[in-house]
Amino acid sequence: MTTFVVATKSVETSEPINEYLRGRLTDGDEVYVVNSQEGGDDSDADEIRSGTDALDVLTEGIDVPVETHQFVRGNSPAEDILAAADEYDADEICIAVRKRNPTGKIVFGSVAQDVLLSTDRPVVAVPLDTER
Repeated sequence: MTTFVVATKSVETSEPINEYLRGRLTDGDEVYVVNSQEGGDDSDADEIRSGTDALDVLTEGIDVPVETHQFVRGNSPAEDILAAADEYDADEICIAVRKRNPTGKIVFGSVAQDVLLSTDRPVVAVPLDTER
């Protein structure tokens, strides 16, 4: 049994992660999906709706239990991802990263970098299709 903590920001983030998970999950695995609204109480209805849509994508076609969480408490996304990984004792954290040009390949986005540098858990970085 593998416990996954998955971070998503948008539908565009969720789609490639969903594809990765469908090829990776086996019976008995558990998935906890996190969407973190950095704005906290200042998050507007469109941001909340977008987060909900992103969470919904990660339940489609998944044949294991999926628990979704939308956090609107003003923490950084990395804080919420790492807290969920600790709470659920994640075996793997799954995030999405933008494809970078050769110069940018040595630098991840700030959330990805924070997660990678702040955990000793395995982290899978699923590349986003930047041609959309």
